[in-house]
Amino acid sequence: MRANFIIREVLNGLRRNVTMTVAMILTTAITLGMLGGGLLVIQMANKSQKIFLDRVEMQFYINDDVSAADPDCQRAPCSTLRTNLENEPGVGSVTYVSKADAYKAAKAAFEQSAPEIADMISPDANPASLKVRMSDASQFGAVLDKYADRKDLGVDGVLDQRELVKRIFSVLDGVRNAAFAVAAVLAVAAILLIVNTVQVAAFTRRTEVSIMRLVGATRWYTQLPFLLEAVVSAFIGSLLAIGGLFAAKVFFFDKALNDLYGVNILARITAGDVLFVSPWLILAGIVLAGATAYVTLRVYVRE
Repeated sequence: MRANFIIREVLNGLRRNVTMTVAMILTTAITLGMLGGGLLVIQMANKSQKIFLDRVEMQFYINDDVSAADPDCQRAPCSTLRTNLENEPGVGSVTYVSKADAYKAAKAAFEQSAPEIADMISPDANPASLKVRMSDASQFGAVLDKYADRKDLGVDGVLDQRELVKRIFSVLDGVRNAAFAVAAVLAVAAILLIVNTVQVAAFTRRTEVSIMRLVGATRWYTQLPFLLEAVVSAFIGSLLAIGGLFAAKVFFFDKALNDLYGVNILARITAGDVLFVSPWLILAGIVLAGATAYVTLRVYVRE
């Protein structure tokens, strides 16, 4: 009987303040949608970073005098450097690129898109090098730092692609932070709307609440419907937010980022990623609404 009464009161309250209920649902949905978008960007960044680190290379440029005397890297110090690198933990492969091969690769890179640049490339413009690809990305820094200054082994400079990776992911970090900032602002708006809705609902039903208290109803029993109204609205809003994330995945992310997905630059946002963040959005919505409604009832409603 008591459960039926509370359920009936919650449904009546939602219908009685339908305009504010709809506003609270939509505000909560947008807030949680932005929060979910930020969480999806974090997941995409983490998976994309793994893709980059699996593909990233370091390149040790060989001194011109060393490569001139040993163009095929068959003698020390070049061969010593290559052997040492091959024996380092976490190194997957070491490839020697001669000056002639570097020149051919540079010409080929510009031959189709910018032939005038290809004609300007000198055979001596690109030094010989050792390209190192890691099997364990966590060892990247250790190997680079160990050999970056080994002039005695013919090292004349290094190419560290981690800086490129850092710049790319700084952009993703910016997108994530922007989504969280908007979500924070909207969360404040949602809190204020919940406070106002609960106050109006309690004021509207103040007479019947007073009568119930006079006949022995506890404060918790009379205030529970107001709290549940906020929680139900937030739950509906969280479902709308989850639906919005699925729609954004299909109609925005999959289409806008399709080219980057195709060349394996960014990790694909999957339905599984949306499902992973969904319970957290529901929990966040319920906690936000429940805590706000509870505090409002304790502070503003004395009956």
